[in-house]
Amino acid sequence: MTAAAAMPRHRRRLSWTLSGYIARQYMLWFIVFLLAISGIVLLAGTADRMDRMANRDGVTFGIVLSVAVFRLPSLIQETMPFVVLGAAMFTFWRLTRTNELVVTRAAGVSAWQFLLPAVALSVLVGILTMTILNPVGATLLSRADQIEESYDPTPGPSLALRGGGLWLRQDQGADRLMLHASRADEETMTLYEVIVFRYQDEEFLNRMDASSATLEPGYWAMRDVWLSQAGTPTIFEREVRIPTNLTSRKILESFAPAETLSFWDLPEFIRLLQEAGFSTQQHRLEFNKLLALPLLFTAMVVLAATFSLRPQRRGRVGLIILAGVICGFVLYFMSSLVFALGISGKLPVAMAAWTPATIALALSLPLLLHLEDG
Repeated sequence: MTAAAAMPRHRRRLSWTLSGYIARQYMLWFIVFLLAISGIVLLAGTADRMDRMANRDGVTFGIVLSVAVFRLPSLIQETMPFVVLGAAMFTFWRLTRTNELVVTRAAGVSAWQFLLPAVALSVLVGILTMTILNPVGATLLSRADQIEESYDPTPGPSLALRGGGLWLRQDQGADRLMLHASRADEETMTLYEVIVFRYQDEEFLNRMDASSATLEPGYWAMRDVWLSQAGTPTIFEREVRIPTNLTSRKILESFAPAETLSFWDLPEFIRLLQEAGFSTQQHRLEFNKLLALPLLFTAMVVLAATFSLRPQRRGRVGLIILAGVICGFVLYFMSSLVFALGISGKLPVAMAAWTPATIALALSLPLLLHLEDG
């Protein structure tokens, strides 16, 4: 007779004492896994930054370490599903190995009930990750990027969005251009209602007002241009070409990456992107991914339970736990694929962001139901 068959039909309510005990066990393993993975990520991040910044002038080990530390919260956010999965697996495995859960289930407490403390804590962790860890990580990641750019001998263009349009800075030797446009066409890389301020060695040269500016290979093609310069009359030109080393890819990459924007700032930035005429796929996907974190962490706990609640006498415990870890990695790679499809527009953004968590929960719930009720 199995343990499930030996259970009484009457179900008891989960006591606060038992709930607190399971929650403490879960939080203990959560902290252990969080610290262990954070240490590994920090070592790997330091080695990666050393490789990237080793040949730059003035870079010391302290600077490399500070960049790696600033990047750590953002990287921890990416590994948090594995922390939740590992903590839940070891919590349930330990309670099963010591027969504590067997006794609990024999007393009439179902698997669904003693999952509640871990699920509740995981949902809380998801909310805190979304609302606190993400903003902190985004701020520190931006700071890390600024430090790296300050030691980069060939900085890229700088692009900023404001309520009145977009600003683009182009540095080319001693010449500097500051372009302002009210909107843009991403497909043709054309800016509309353009104002260009030209500087040389930090000294203002002139201003150009144009109806449009299209990025061509090696130059900006500006049309219907009014050229203003101190001490001279304003001149009208049908077309003016301004040399540039920019490309469409460089300009698009100069947008603030979604990872450097906090959960609270993303909606406003998405609105500004839409008004400026640029794609919002990546940023909307990031926002929906953050909203899906509580559901994803819940799925990780249920997935862990399906692999670690099996009675020890059935053997092959190590293989079962290994299977759970492999499932976690498969889910990670599947998520990366689905997210890529969402960014490329092959899938709706909301579907791409919520699919991994939904699939993981939809697959693990029936397995847990079979384990609990036979």
